[in-house]
This record gives sequence, C-alpha cells and structure tokens, in this order.
Amino acid sequence: MTTVDLPLLPLGRGTDLNSERGVECPGDLPAASDPDLVERALAAKEKLGERVFVLGHHYQRDEVVQFADVMGDSFKLARDAAARPDAEYIVFCGVHFMAESADILTSPSQAVILPDLAAGCSMADMARLGQVEKAWEALAEAGVAEQVVPVTYMNSSADIKAFCGRHDGVVCTSSNAQAVLEWAFDQKADSEGGAKVLFFPDQHLGRNTAVLKLGLSLDDCIVWDPHQPGGGVSAEELRAAKVILWKGHCSVHGRFSPDTIDELRAEIPGVQILVHPECQHEVVLKADLVGSTEFIISTIEAAPSGSAWAIGTELNLVKRLAAAHPDKRIAFLDRTVCYCSTMNRIDLPHLVWALESLVDGQVVNRIEVDPDTAHYAELALQRMLDLPGKTQDD
Repeated sequence: MTTVDLPLLPLGRGTDLNSERGVECPGDLPAASDPDLVERALAAKEKLGERVFVLGHHYQRDEVVQFADVMGDSFKLARDAAARPDAEYIVFCGVHFMAESADILTSPSQAVILPDLAAGCSMADMARLGQVEKAWEALAEAGVAEQVVPVTYMNSSADIKAFCGRHDGVVCTSSNAQAVLEWAFDQKADSEGGAKVLFFPDQHLGRNTAVLKLGLSLDDCIVWDPHQPGGGVSAEELRAAKVILWKGHCSVHGRFSPDTIDELRAEIPGVQILVHPECQHEVVLKADLVGSTEFIISTIEAAPSGSAWAIGTELNLVKRLAAAHPDKRIAFLDRTVCYCSTMNRIDLPHLVWALESLVDGQVVNRIEVDPDTAHYAELALQRMLDLPGKTQDD
C-alpha cells in the first residue's frame, strides 16, 4: 500500500506546512534497534504463561501486536481483560484512557500495565475535568443544566467518565453513538425547553451522529471552546442549542480533508471512500461508507477482489489491511499524516521491558483508578451496556 502513485505527498517525501506538530511522517517506522527483542519478548511471555494477558489495539505497531493475545478497539479489549479473571497481569498496548477502562472493569487483584506512561491521547486530553465542571456551571447559570445529559466518548479519561456517572450521563463508542444520543434525549424529553446533550471530547463524532443519524440540523449544534471565556458562546445560544459539542478532535482523523477525496476519485476509477466517524463533517458527507474501526475492518474483509478503497483511519491499521488483502487496492486517505504519535509510543523495547520486569517480580507502570472515580465511571459505562441490542465496539 502506498500513495506514491497518487497526486499526493508520498510518505517521507514532502511536507504540509499546515500539519499539526507531531504528526509529520518521515517514512516507515524504523526496525527495532535490538535484534534480540523478539526472542526476549517470546521468552518473557513463555515464562509468565497464563499469568499475563497482552491486549493490542488495532492502531499499534506490527512489532507489538504480534505478541498480543487479542486485538481490538479500546472497550472491547477492556472487556476481554475482564473476561480473564485468572490473569494476574493485563499488559495493555494502547493508550492511557484504555488502560484506565481495563482497570475499572477488572478485579482489584489484577494489575493493568501500560508499557509507556507517555502513551496518552490528544483527544482525551482536550477535555479536562476542571474544564468540564466549569462548562456545567455555565449551563446552570444559563438555566439549562436540568435539561442536559452529558455524553462522553470512550476516548476520555476515567474522571470524565465519572463526571457523566455523577450527572446521570453515559459513555458511548463510535458504534453506538446514535443509540446513546437517542437514549440521552429520551431522559430529558419532558424537560421544559426540551432535552439537550453535552457531548465531549470529540466534536466530529457528536456532530456527525446528531446531524446524519438523528436528523438534527447543523444550527441545532454549537461548539463549546474550553479555552474561551464562557466557552465562546452566549447564554442565549446555550438555551437554543440541542447539542453542545466540545471543541475536541482526533489529531489523526481530524486531518483528513474533502479535497483529498476529490483527488482520489479522479485518480482511481470506482474507488470507495471508507472513513471513521471521528472525521470532519465535510469528509463524512463525501465518503461512501462511515463506521467504527471494527466496521472498517469487516467492510474490507467482505469487499470483492479487485475493488479499490481509500481509508480514512490510522495508518498502522490501513497498512495491515492492505497487507492482508493484496487482491484489493487500498490507499491511505491523506497527504502527510502517518501514525498516531501516542499509540506508537508503545514500541517493542517498552513491551519487552514491561514483560521482563514482570518475570523479575516487578510490576511497572501500573494504571490504577481510585475507587470513587471507578464507581461513577462504571455507572456511566453500565448505562451504555444496558442499551438493548446495540454493539459496544468502538
């Protein structure tokens, strides 16, 4: 899979001056520096046996996911961990908020380990608890807090999930966002002035779901900017809005642009555009298919031989799909964005260090959520799980 034959900037051969810092791509990831790392990882896993359970997110490097016992999206992996109560150690190859969810759902006797503590999520970091609490105060001052149900995307910290738990809110994934928003509006349907949703931290998933799935208009949605006084909106706008979107985004999915779709359609006859709902609204409108990571994978698996696809999601996964389906033409839907910089912090040296430390009896980088936060976060998660007949994949 390459973009070399497209009218785009091939990996490592050009620069987009508008690119966000940290997402420039100098080319393919380098090989592991230590040729013995693979053997060391295998040896450590063998010594630990059933005591360790390694989770690998779809966006992780190949050098890491080859050692995963299961692969998947964040919440699926957390539930997989909870289904293995006999595993003493859960090594989560993902990012911080994912490991928090795993700690919330697993037993206190299990240790959840993140091989690199610097593996965070820029989207999750865009909604801090103090900022959300200030927004809630502003809603109260505008006289609409009693109408609002807070909904947080899975890609958020445990304390944000707990905020939703305390305020009768809920968590959603990219697969069930429609069902969750419908539930949220039902909770306050009898409120004077009508129900409202405060959706965070990803404005794009919230907007795409509200407009394209629930039939609301763009005018029904406003954006709360936590870095602006009063969120950058007036009390009148808060009272008029149906969906209050947090000004947050994914640094990978937010980069895909509609003009690239036009270029690809001109270059590749019959190409199908397949994107994640974290993409900008204008991109989603131009796409042929939109869905979660699991949806993207299953779509490519079911696609006929000879079909052409341009995929708007993280590059590790796109490259893996291209390698697994050589009978299909698969391209990456961007000029310069490469790998998720925080996902790629979990590399083979960090994984080997974590596993070998466990062999030596030392638990490193344990992720622990305090009991109070875990209780309320699990309440919000359980409200999502109680929705009948809906997938919980990301």
